[in-house]
Amino acid sequence: MTEEQEQLYETVLHAAKKGIQNTSGKNERLNVLTALLKLRQVCIHPGLLKEMPGATAVESGKFAMATEKILDLVDEGHKIVLFSQFTEMLNILQKWCNSNSIYYERIDGTVNAKDRIKFVDRFQESNKSGIFLISLKAGGVGLNLTAADYVIHLDPWWNPAIESQATDRVHRMGQQNKVIVYKL
Repeated sequence: MTEEQEQLYETVLHAAKKGIQNTSGKNERLNVLTALLKLRQVCIHPGLLKEMPGATAVESGKFAMATEKILDLVDEGHKIVLFSQFTEMLNILQKWCNSNSIYYERIDGTVNAKDRIKFVDRFQESNKSGIFLISLKAGGVGLNLTAADYVIHLDPWWNPAIESQATDRVHRMGQQNKVIVYKL
């Protein structure tokens, strides 16, 4: 994390601890889960925090690392599949891809089955290096992305088996490339 990001993390952590201590009973569990979610969001990209509009100005160390890696890989001619559980993070990455003229496709929970196939086919058949942005839960059944040779998991999922399943979208029969996986 950047220094500003760490300060924001500490602020959210302090507020979360205070909120949990002030409640009791069933609400406490919900507050703990909400607090964990907010802390995860700060770690990924402060812009994910809707409750703190000023957080969008705070730079994300993880985002900087991911975008630097993506630029290197695209410059080398690779295709990347990037997973995040937060569709808002995919929005941030999509905007970044547009501003850096990087070819991308995207699937999240709002994409219907017909369009999913169209986006996958376009990515598979394209000669351009680029990135496929996928929300972790939308990257389920039937996706073959063997044109990619890199997988990036931007944020960890609660269940590691789900991450493995997502990575398997690239590790399919017919894969000709050595696949490298980054878990940020």
